[in-house]
Amino acid sequence: MKIDATQPLEYGTEENRNKIFGFWLFMGAEIALFATLFTVYFVLVDRFASGPSGADLFVIGPVLAETFILLTSSFTIGLAVHSMRLGLKKQMMIFMVITLVLGAAFLGIEIYEFFHYVHEGAAITTSAFTSSLLTLLGTHGAHVTFGLLWGTAILLQVRKYGLDHKTANKSFIFSLYWHFLDVVWIFIFSFVYLKGLM
Repeated sequence: MKIDATQPLEYGTEENRNKIFGFWLFMGAEIALFATLFTVYFVLVDRFASGPSGADLFVIGPVLAETFILLTSSFTIGLAVHSMRLGLKKQMMIFMVITLVLGAAFLGIEIYEFFHYVHEGAAITTSAFTSSLLTLLGTHGAHVTFGLLWGTAILLQVRKYGLDHKTANKSFIFSLYWHFLDVVWIFIFSFVYLKGLM
C-alpha cells in the first residue's frame, strides 16, 4: 500500500481518501434525514391540540448547558485531530476522552429533558407537535449515543495499534461526524428552542 507522505496521515493512502469521500456522501443522506425532520417539525409546530406548546415545555437553563457542552466538545475533538496530526498519541487520546465525556453529559441532560417533557404531559402521542419534537430530539440523541460508542471503539484501537494511517483515518472521519452533530444542534437550539421560547 503506497503512503503519500505529503498528505496528513488520515489522507495518506488512496483508500483513506476514498473512505473520507464516501463518508461525505453518507453525510449527504444524514443532512436529508435531518432536513426532513426539521420540515415536519416546522409544519406541525403549532398543532399541539390540548397538549403543551414549546413555550410551556422549554426551559432555557438545560438548553444553554447542552449547547455549551456540545460546542465545547466540538472544540476538543478539533484539538484531538490536531494532536493526531502532530503524532501526539497521548494528547489525542486525552482530548478524545474529554469529547466523549462531554457527549455523555449532553446525553444525560437530554434524557433528563425527556423525562421533564413526559412529566409535563408531552408524550410522543400527545399531539403532532410533541410527536415531531420528540422524534427530532430523539434522532439527534440516538446519533450522539452512536457517536459515543463509535468514539470509544476508536479510542481502544488507537490505544492498541497507535497512530497509523488506519486509526488516523477513522479518528478523522469520527471528528467530521461529531462536528455534524454540533451543527445539527445549533439548528435545534436556534429554530426549535429559541423560537419556541418566544
